[in-house]
Parts: sequence; structure tokens; C-alpha cells
Amino acid sequence: MKQQKIIGTILLLLLGRAALAQQEITGTVFDKSQLFTMPGVSVLSNSGSGTMTDSSGRYRIRLPLDDSIYFSYLGRHTGKIAVKRIARGYPLNMSLAITVDSLPIVVVKPKPYRYDSLENRDEYRRVFDYAPDYLAGGSSSGLGVGLNLDMIFNARKNRQMLSLQRRLIEEEHDKYIDYRFNRTLVRRITGLQKPQLDSFMHIYRPSYEFIRSFENDYDYYKYIKDCALAFREAWRRNLPVDHPHPLEN
Repeated sequence: MKQQKIIGTILLLLLGRAALAQQEITGTVFDKSQLFTMPGVSVLSNSGSGTMTDSSGRYRIRLPLDDSIYFSYLGRHTGKIAVKRIARGYPLNMSLAITVDSLPIVVVKPKPYRYDSLENRDEYRRVFDYAPDYLAGGSSSGLGVGLNLDMIFNARKNRQMLSLQRRLIEEEHDKYIDYRFNRTLVRRITGLQKPQLDSFMHIYRPSYEFIRSFENDYDYYKYIKDCALAFREAWRRNLPVDHPHPLEN
């Protein structure tokens, strides 16, 4: 019995030393601009242990002190960092030489929006191209150049065609917004999950004109990222979110 206690004590000491010989490393991986976090980055080590960053770009791994850590994404990897050189209690944040707008395109529809739009325009070309011709070179009444009386007397048809035209344009704009402001992209950039993601998508849904005002994807992604920071703070403090589209004010 006494011998078993001695063996148990030795095992506990060995396990304690093994635990002390390891270090837990945590941190966040960012893109080149250090503005956007990077989900799905491989966190690797010489010993073969590894993990991946979560949807918010964060990671957590425990490695031996004599090990090294490095990061890999899309075939590119950083230099190796010795674990014993990493300060305990401080995060090891990493910035990769990749920008957000260079990430692979996320396919969210069975076919690209531009093709879907062209098909829609072609199918309803008569409506999209419609314009009431109040002034014409002649009229059915033979009055010569002047007012087109047929168009004036057929005002109901004009209103119906113009109403249908506006509705089709609005639907086209909505599809464009859905294409550019989709849940997959927003989740990837912000790291938000339900129910926060649902609220964010509703509150910050941009207008067609606003989303078209961005000169490039980088500025657009940065806008989403900045909005997410304000949204998280308001959510944490249980405050209302005002002015979701500052460029429109």
C-alpha cells in the first residue's frame, strides 16, 4: 500500500512537470492591414500539433517549451517562432501578408449576379426599355407633327408599364444588395453569429445607392467591419443603434 502511494506521488510529480513544460498560446490572426481578422488560418507546430482560427480569427493551442509555432493560409506560411520566446500571459497576434479583398470569392448563388441580371433584363426588355412617347412625328388622327394623342388617351397603359418598370428595377436593386450584402460575407468579415448576425443584417442592410458609392471592395469591407465594432458595443451595452449608413446622412 505504501509502495502504491509512492508511485502515485511520483506520477503526479511527473505530470506536474510535464504541465509546467508546456505553454498555452492564444491570439488573433489579422490580414495585412491589421483591420480584418482571418478565420480558417492553420496554426501549426514542429511537434505536429495544430489548430485553426475560429470565425473571429482567434486561436488557442498548448505546446511544449522546446517547440515552435507558425501560421499557414492558402499555401503561404510565416516564419517559425520558438515557444520559449513567447511571453507568458500575453497574446501572440499575427498579421499575414494577405488583404481581405484578395481572399477567395464566396459563391452565394448558383450563378453570378451579373448573369442573372442580364437574363432578367433580356426577358423583360420591352418593360425596361419602355418610355412613353408623348411627342411623336405624327398621330393616328392625322394631325401631323405634335402631340401623340394615342399615348395621351392610353394613359392607363402608360401608368401600368411605368409601374411595372419601377417594380422590376426595385427587384433588381434588391437582388444586387442581397448579392453584395450576404450572410456568408458578413459572417466572414465580422465573426458575428446568431442572433447577433440576424440583427446586424437587418439594421445595417444598405441601400442600392449607398452600396454602389464605394469605390472598391476594400472600403466596403472596412465599412462592414467598422459597423460591426459599433454594433457589438451597442449590443453589449444594450443600446439602440443609430445612423447605420453614415455616408447617407
